[in-house]
Amino acid sequence: MGPLTPAVFHVLLALSGGERHGYGILKEVLRQTGGEVRLGPGTLYGTLQRLMDASLVEECEGPGEREDERRRYYRLTRSGRQALQMEARRMEILVRAARAQHIIPRSSRG
Repeated sequence: MGPLTPAVFHVLLALSGGERHGYGILKEVLRQTGGEVRLGPGTLYGTLQRLMDASLVEECEGPGEREDERRRYYRLTRSGRQALQMEARRMEILVRAARAQHIIPRSSRG
């Protein structure tokens, strides 16, 4: 599998903490990126469909008492977690290379 698109990476990362519904994924992406990344509904649901087609994400029941029966919940599959781990490692290697070339500082602490 090649590099993941940013939308795919963010959705998988948002689901790495457990199952979520669509709006919960959007909120988690915002939280994890400090508001830097905002996925639109079309991007989110198109990405989720592609991830389900690739067996990286699956629909699930969600919590016992659901506020809204129309709400769909999603979770990572084992393959989805592996794809996320591989992409995070790939990105880590790139960041190390950028630091070695003094593109970004070695420490993000001020």
